[in-house]
Amino acid sequence: MSPMTRTYDAVVIGGGHNGLVHAAYLARAGLDVCVLEARPLVGGATVTEEIFPGFRYSVFSYVVSLMRPEIIRELDLPRHGLTILPLESTLTPLPDGDRLYRDGDHHRTWREIARFSERDAEAYDDYGRSLFFMARAVKYLLDIVPPDPARLGPRDISGLIRLARHFLGLEPEQLHLLVKLMTMSAADFLDEWFETDVLKATLSASGIIGTFLGPRSPGTAYVLLHHYMGEIDGHFRAWGFAKGGTGAVAEAIASAAREAGAEIRTNAPVARVLVRNGRVTGVALANGDEVHGKVVSSSLDPRRTFLDLLEEDELPGELVRAVRAFRFRGSSGKVNLALDAAPDFTCMPGWGPHLRGAVSISPSIDYLERAYDDAKYGDYSREPYIDIVIPSAIDPGMAPPGKHVMSCFVQYAPYELREGNWDDRREAFGDTVVDTLARYIPNLKDIILHRQVLTPLDIERTTGLSQGNIFQGELSPSQLFFLRPAAGYAKYRTPVRGYYQCGSGTHPGGGIMGAPGKLAAGTVLADLGRGRRGRGR
Repeated sequence: MSPMTRTYDAVVIGGGHNGLVHAAYLARAGLDVCVLEARPLVGGATVTEEIFPGFRYSVFSYVVSLMRPEIIRELDLPRHGLTILPLESTLTPLPDGDRLYRDGDHHRTWREIARFSERDAEAYDDYGRSLFFMARAVKYLLDIVPPDPARLGPRDISGLIRLARHFLGLEPEQLHLLVKLMTMSAADFLDEWFETDVLKATLSASGIIGTFLGPRSPGTAYVLLHHYMGEIDGHFRAWGFAKGGTGAVAEAIASAAREAGAEIRTNAPVARVLVRNGRVTGVALANGDEVHGKVVSSSLDPRRTFLDLLEEDELPGELVRAVRAFRFRGSSGKVNLALDAAPDFTCMPGWGPHLRGAVSISPSIDYLERAYDDAKYGDYSREPYIDIVIPSAIDPGMAPPGKHVMSCFVQYAPYELREGNWDDRREAFGDTVVDTLARYIPNLKDIILHRQVLTPLDIERTTGLSQGNIFQGELSPSQLFFLRPAAGYAKYRTPVRGYYQCGSGTHPGGGIMGAPGKLAAGTVLADLGRGRRGRGR
């Protein structure tokens, strides 16, 4: 039997980090697994590429934090080459040459905040402790298959009881705080803690990343908490950079999957899922070949998983309608720069540890809200929010000696423009980003050797993420938990027997997390009688 007509126990569509995690767990359980990735390299949006000679870009995703520690441990990813280097500081430059600088030195950070407000400096520790406890409380949700309150089968009832017990075990003030985080805007939530605008703006920026929402939009407080759940070596709100770029994360997971016996094929785009009598039989590739599987799992986003790979008559009408209504609304772009020297910030001139941390162009809440206003009316932000990392300052192997790469995540860049199209306006968008940065980095324009400008359309074309949404769908309260991606379909199964979802468009959502892939693998193995039934089933 030729390889192209061979039948596997499981076929995984998409070699992004969730697809690879999913495949690794299935292979570890003894299944014969094949991963099919459309691109020449694995990783999806979690890739490192040498776009300009000698300079290695983390092209799309650029930092690591949300990756579940148990996945790192169970797949032994450090043995497969994963090393996370800490990002220990955040610098927020101000237009007047001042700055807010926070790092791991508690006293230095206290003094820095106190320059603006002693009250805020005192409140900062309390804020951090409160968010820590909230992150610990909500972390429980990352490890369970969401029970469905509308179905009320035996497993749903028991899951809801366990969930209620967990949250009713919180102190009253913690429960009240959780309700606020689930319903408020990031700006309103932070107003209850602080008075310094630049501090509130920098913290609230975590609530708008990857969303088509402004800091004053309800629901962004939860996105802030979602990012606060980042954990490295047991420390919440810890962010890091993968040595070798984010592609090293995908390569480590792929290595663990291969060691467990999984086969990974690149340059193998899937055209459709094959179904017979309501049951999956495999997939057809774009070149006409077929790969058969007893189980097929898609790590693609909900639109592609359901509407692109299946015929509509194979799905219930309410699911088709729900997936069509599922909000992607890509809102971010990326600009990667190769630099001839280190960037020199007006607010902190010269080389220093601030270059090994994050830099946030978020001087005020109004600045962020105005950036959102531009996008809300169909244009990219004239003064965008930019989240910057200089990977070569953390890992010198990312660029030649004395040279640097700069990774710039940009909001807002709406997928749908009111005027023109992204192919015509891409370079103007890049100019806007560079002009914004040059206000804080006077030497920037003189040291740029190469720039890569990525719009939401480019992200969609390259990675397959609908509308370029980095989370495979917005992380709004109406698209979370048992509603992700649609009510009644949040347990990774689909209406087609043997066809499963395992991407970030499912619970618990986006970021380099791996939890959807692992939870979906548990569901597949339980259905096959090959694993323990997980909590929340």
